[in-house]
Amino acid sequence: MNPHFLNKRLAHQLGFAGLLPFLLLMLGAWFADTSWLGDFLRGQKAYAMVILSFLGGIHWGAVMLCGTLSLSDTRKALLWSVTPSLIAWIATQSGGFGLGILMGGFIAALEVDKRMFRRYGMPGWLIRLRGRLTLAVVMLLAATVIGAYLRGA
Repeated sequence: MNPHFLNKRLAHQLGFAGLLPFLLLMLGAWFADTSWLGDFLRGQKAYAMVILSFLGGIHWGAVMLCGTLSLSDTRKALLWSVTPSLIAWIATQSGGFGLGILMGGFIAALEVDKRMFRRYGMPGWLIRLRGRLTLAVVMLLAATVIGAYLRGA
């Protein structure tokens, strides 16, 4: 089997499988006993922080492997690579606004990826996948916030 096809297929499978915790935690915020709302919100925030940090790490690795980046692009990419982790950490200090900060972080990460992935030589399908996954994550985070708010958190 063509390794490029396997990478694409597996990346899609793992990317969409990574949405399951977001989905399950959102469903918990909507349908579980309200005494568990805080746990579902904390779980959603924790998982979102991990995934957002992972998205920054992609840039760190890409810079280390890409020998054609300009010095300016290398600096920008390395600085950005740690920024999602900082956004995630800020979300831990932001009380009820944490999930909103994380939503903004996911959108910002996608915008940076759109600019940088081509420079790294990554395949075009990857940014399309990132766009779909980001849309799903932001919608699931928003649905979690709405469900928790409507149910009294």
